[in-house]
Amino acid sequence: MSHMRTEIIGLLTTIGFVLALAFPALSAEFPAKPINLIISFAPGGTSDVSGRALANSAKRFLGQPLIVENKPGGGGTAGLYVMNNKPADGYTLGLMTSTGVIMSYHMGTMNFDPVRDLTHILRFLHTLNGLVVRPDAPWKNIQDFINYSKQNPTKVTIGTAGVGATSYLTMEEFADLVGLQWTHIPYKGGGELYSALLGGHVDAVIDAAGWAPLVDAGKFKLLVTFGETRDLSYPQVPTLREVGYDLVASSAVEVVGPKGMPKPIVKRLQDAFKSAMDEPGFLGVVKQLHAYPFFLNSEDVEIADQKESEQIQKVLKRLGLHKK
Repeated sequence: MSHMRTEIIGLLTTIGFVLALAFPALSAEFPAKPINLIISFAPGGTSDVSGRALANSAKRFLGQPLIVENKPGGGGTAGLYVMNNKPADGYTLGLMTSTGVIMSYHMGTMNFDPVRDLTHILRFLHTLNGLVVRPDAPWKNIQDFINYSKQNPTKVTIGTAGVGATSYLTMEEFADLVGLQWTHIPYKGGGELYSALLGGHVDAVIDAAGWAPLVDAGKFKLLVTFGETRDLSYPQVPTLREVGYDLVASSAVEVVGPKGMPKPIVKRLQDAFKSAMDEPGFLGVVKQLHAYPFFLNSEDVEIADQKESEQIQKVLKRLGLHKK
């Protein structure tokens, strides 16, 4: 028995040594072909535009192109289902907005835990969130909008990027905090959302700052932002906290992969994307979106997502929206 145990231990040691030699080689050879990046939002929104910019900049550091594919739906979860059913070999990745996807899990609209059941590669962006209306809207400021909404329950229509999106949670928290009743109209992403507001199909939109170019062009009017402080690009626009309502909301955008990706491949991707974050092409797009580059490595982003998951769970329970 002792001899057999010694043989088993020796065999396991040999396997471990072979794997240790193989992993660096695996990392060095990866990627040997193009990588697919699935974006769970329609073209035109902040996640889509920033994700494409990151992918375009990263190809220099990976030596292979990243092929971007939009699979919108489910508040940013549809594409993650597709991605998570692919091999965990690093050749299929996804883009995730942490708040919206984690919220979908706690609301019972997705059947896997985005914290435990994905491979987290990096967080690369934080976005500014705000409420916009058309320039011909009758509200001069956010207090006018709040007063009108209180006097006309359910009459005001609010567009978001869908149930489960960060903008949806922000809308629900805002309404609960102020005591409002809006009619919610969900869309699949920023492109559809902004077209709906331009066309008069909704009265207002709450979303990340993909609306910034339209505000700058005078096609939208920004009434309030949801940051800790006023945005430097819009110093005349108050935060909701300044108006007297204690709500801060931002979106974080992350690159993820199927569960179980080898650590050397995760490190290779993380380092390439981190380098891409310093590229002028990426930084220029981020500036236009009024977003902020924000790096967290694969381990730290998983910790951050776990903390966010616990906080979102508390909020949803308070709002009566928790289903898990």
